[in-house]
Amino acid sequence: MTSLSTTSSAAQAQLGILNALPHPVIVIDAGGHFVFANSDAEQFFSSGASYLARRRLSDFVPADSPLFALIDQVREQRSRISEYRVDLSSPRLGGERIVDLYVSAMPEQSDEVVIMIQQRSIADKMDRQLTHRSAARTVTGLAAMLAHEIRNPLSGIKGAAQLLETAASDEDRVLTRLIQEESDRIVKLVDRMEVFSDQRPIERSGVNIHSVLEHVKTLARSGFARGIKITELYDPSLPPVFGNRDQLVQVFLNLLKNASEAVAGREDGEIRLSTAFRPGVRLSVPGTKTRVTLPLEFLVEDNGGGVPDDIRENIFDPFVTTKPSGSGLGLALVAKIIGDHGGVIECESQPGHTTFRVLMPAWRDATDEAERRRAGRHYGKDA
Repeated sequence: MTSLSTTSSAAQAQLGILNALPHPVIVIDAGGHFVFANSDAEQFFSSGASYLARRRLSDFVPADSPLFALIDQVREQRSRISEYRVDLSSPRLGGERIVDLYVSAMPEQSDEVVIMIQQRSIADKMDRQLTHRSAARTVTGLAAMLAHEIRNPLSGIKGAAQLLETAASDEDRVLTRLIQEESDRIVKLVDRMEVFSDQRPIERSGVNIHSVLEHVKTLARSGFARGIKITELYDPSLPPVFGNRDQLVQVFLNLLKNASEAVAGREDGEIRLSTAFRPGVRLSVPGTKTRVTLPLEFLVEDNGGGVPDDIRENIFDPFVTTKPSGSGLGLALVAKIIGDHGGVIECESQPGHTTFRVLMPAWRDATDEAERRRAGRHYGKDA
């Protein structure tokens, strides 16, 4: 295994192989110092190789983490150990970091240990994607049933109330108007749900996601997010997303509206929009045998109170909401649109920080070029 400071041609070749792995790989010495880190490890620890070379693993992971017990066990037994669903969460790493760990002693250097980290979020994203699509299909059937079974009777009820109003007293007229207003409210709810039953193919093309986000931000600042601080952290080299612009506007308008409601009333309320290129996740497109890479990551973050624990796992299910007057269909529709695009959406939340993460496919003509540019940057980093 080469060290972080090695620059030989053989070391560069090994570095290229390790950079191609879709998981963080690190090597630490007897003192817990980083000896090696591949490019995915740099992303995981949000630090460059030269910075990691001056740090210990304990600078990033809490000293009481099960990881250190695994390392000690590997050194004592000179063996390999796998541990699943280990929590590496820390203020330095940020957010929830549930991972699978593969720890092995180095065959030549007795004091060095190699650690491969598999982020559980990758597998969980696949599970959640299937769950969200299943929920969307359930709502699709329900919407079709409601549109047929409810709209026609409601029209009759409203018509009867209008006829009664002509001969009703002033006191009874209040009741007939109430019947009409409630009938209209139910029809609007049915109309919203009918969106789920639209099974027409999506017209997609290369869409500039930054144009979409700027458009949504302008709408938000002139309406529901007036006075709220919105910051951006964009990757200017990001390729176009393969999607439908109007539907993407709807997705991020919903997410931004939720974020603005979460920070409403807070003097330090802030919403952050960010974009990044994150290769490595491949999922199937609904209704086809095609598997696509989802390298585009879009985040909508806020520092509000967070999503309650009891609904966090079901937040994209229909009719799940924390709002007294909410219908619980906004995020369900967001999940359906993202799923129809072959993408993934997930929510990570704790008090003071909530993140909605969207992974989407890049426009096909741009994907290869973007990955080539990214590979070039990796091989050009300090080893």
